[in-house]
Amino acid sequence: MTGLLDGKVVVLSGVGPGLGRSLGEEAAKAGADLVLASRTPERLEKMAEVVRGHGRRALVCPTDITDEEDRANLAEAALAEFGRVDCLVNNAFGIPPMAPISTLGLDVLRSAQETNVFAPLRLSSLFADALAATGGSILMVNSCVLHQSQPEFAGYKLSKGTLAHLASSLATELGPRGIRVNSIAPSYIYEDVNKAYFDYLAQESGRTHEEVYAEKADLNDLKRLATPDEVARAALFFASDLASAVTGQLLNVDCGEFHGS
Repeated sequence: MTGLLDGKVVVLSGVGPGLGRSLGEEAAKAGADLVLASRTPERLEKMAEVVRGHGRRALVCPTDITDEEDRANLAEAALAEFGRVDCLVNNAFGIPPMAPISTLGLDVLRSAQETNVFAPLRLSSLFADALAATGGSILMVNSCVLHQSQPEFAGYKLSKGTLAHLASSLATELGPRGIRVNSIAPSYIYEDVNKAYFDYLAQESGRTHEEVYAEKADLNDLKRLATPDEVARAALFFASDLASAVTGQLLNVDCGEFHGS
């Protein structure tokens, strides 16, 4: 990855543990400067330290991406600091309750849509002029929940399915301006949140953590789960000049759990 993003500025929403942290660190290792956005200043400062530790610049922007004023301030701050933006990574997400969709209240479904769909749409619009100036790109972090049909995933799938359609529409709309729009869809990522979830499943079913891991991993071709660093590196390919002719695509990063048609 060294040098892959030299001279580029990446705006990253959803700076948190797991994939958010790996996206920031891998982008810095690849040579990018970072604009870091999330609601938690302490988390942002820790991520900024990581970025600067790799010799890159980091701008910390506490942001509620569901708030229009915050979104506008983020775009203004990014351009004021760096004068350019090369990639917008829409990584922030919200998960509604894991229950059949017919049992969920509209308020929780609206909340997920605000974070998972409307915020990426507005951020993409706010950064469009800057991205057009650099021939930049937008990356949507989606999910392999798109390919699932379990009732407990339906509320999340509703918003991520909408996000997939949004990415496709934006690719068509923004393409004439030289802006590429692509998506990645990870399955289970073996990071702290899922490790804790596997611990919970193990306890509930009287199994070991390793047995739960093996059950999840057995669903894919490589018989293991992707790490957040692996997912981040696949994602950042789309931000690089290697993907200069790639737009409107969704890449599963799932160790071969789902195959494209």
